[in-house]
Amino acid sequence: MPAEVAYLEPFLRRVRALKDGATVIDSERVLLAHRPGRPPSYAFPKDDVHGVRAQPEPDTPDYVTVDWHAVDAWFEEAEEVFGHPRNPYHRIDCVRSERRLVVEAGGPTIVDTSETLIVYETSLAPRFYVDPRHVRMDLLERSTTQTYCPYKGTASYWSTRIGHEVVADVAWSYEDPLPESTPLRGFLSFDESRVTLRHDLPIST
Repeated sequence: MPAEVAYLEPFLRRVRALKDGATVIDSERVLLAHRPGRPPSYAFPKDDVHGVRAQPEPDTPDYVTVDWHAVDAWFEEAEEVFGHPRNPYHRIDCVRSERRLVVEAGGPTIVDTSETLIVYETSLAPRFYVDPRHVRMDLLERSTTQTYCPYKGTASYWSTRIGHEVVADVAWSYEDPLPESTPLRGFLSFDESRVTLRHDLPIST
C-alpha cells in the first residue's frame, strides 16, 4: 500500500477483549484497519469500549483503537487471538519441491536433499522447510526459544552442537501448526544468518 493510504473495512466477526477477568471490549461493529508497514488493527465504536484506555481512530469519526497489550486477552468469536489480528489477505502456500537444499554449519553438512517444501507467504521471501528425516538431527538440540506467528503458530527452535561449539537457534519448526499451515508440521527451516544455505531458488531483493 502507498505510504499515505489507510484502508479500513468492516470486519464481520464479534471481537472481545478481557482485562483482569472483566470484558472491556465487546463489539460486532468492528473495522479492520490496514496501514503500510504494520499488522492490521481493530477499530471499535467508542461506545463498545469500557474500562481501558482508547485512542481516536484518525480516519473514522466516533471509532477508537486500543493498544494490543492494554488488555489480557483478545477473542474473535470464541477463539483467542495472539500477536495481532490476522490479515484476511495474508496467504500461506506450502508447495512440495524437488529443488535441492544444502545446509552446512561450521563444516558438517546438516541437510542435503532434493525433497523439500517451499513456503510462499505474503510479503515474505520464500523459505525452504525440510522433513527431519533429511536432517542430521544428531547435530541439533532443542533450544528454549519460542516465537509466535499468527498464521503458522508457535515455533520451537533448534541449536547446533558440533564438538564443544554451540550455535543458538539455527533452525525452527512448528510442532502443532495452525490449520492453514498443517503441511509444515514438524519440518525444519534454517536461519541463513547462522548457517550456510545453498539452493537454486530465485529470491528477489
